[in-house]
Amino acid sequence: MNIFDIIGPIMIGPSSSHTAGAVRMGRVAWKILGEDAIQADIGLVGSFAMTYKGHGTDKALIAGILGMKPDDERIPNSLEIAKKTGLEYKFSHIKIPKSHPNTAVLNLVGKNGATCSVEGVSIGGGNIQIKKLNGMAAAFSGALDTLIIAHHDRPGAIAAVADKLAQFGINIGSFRLSRKKRSELAIMTIELDSGVEKSVVNELRNLENIVSVVYMHPAH
Repeated sequence: MNIFDIIGPIMIGPSSSHTAGAVRMGRVAWKILGEDAIQADIGLVGSFAMTYKGHGTDKALIAGILGMKPDDERIPNSLEIAKKTGLEYKFSHIKIPKSHPNTAVLNLVGKNGATCSVEGVSIGGGNIQIKKLNGMAAAFSGALDTLIIAHHDRPGAIAAVADKLAQFGINIGSFRLSRKKRSELAIMTIELDSGVEKSVVNELRNLENIVSVVYMHPAH
């Protein structure tokens, strides 16, 4: 266990689960979108839905979508900043059976037309778990170097990615494949034991059957 799991993250308060974790969820969605968001439709479940204004969860989620980190001093003013930057947002109460009480679903539209949907959970101490990406099952925390690779579900696509990582001495810590239907779009979620150079990410993008590659470094 990391000492920061005990004492909590460096953050703008008031709550690690309702604020720091929410910022991180929003930031993950921003990274996956790959461009500045102009529209955010955010569904909140359970405790998030009941207390999001009092605990600043709304400000935290919007701050993350704007690219802020949990210790950014602008978080309390994120809603005003969103209006100035042209980000339109809406919060709603939703129900997801058997979901964690600190669950949020973030549906984003980017300035150049990109879209993404991220379902995440704030599990305490500023830690999160991403449960779904674009409607497909996922399982990563953002605490490790992570590759999210959308690809055409074709023979050899996974092997090509694994071979490329091995070529550069990058070890896979965990791997998950999700798809809605055979032979269509699928998503690899790969947590790594080390960082990845930009040149490697570009080589992955150039592989056959790869649609997009998002690299998330926990410190970025």
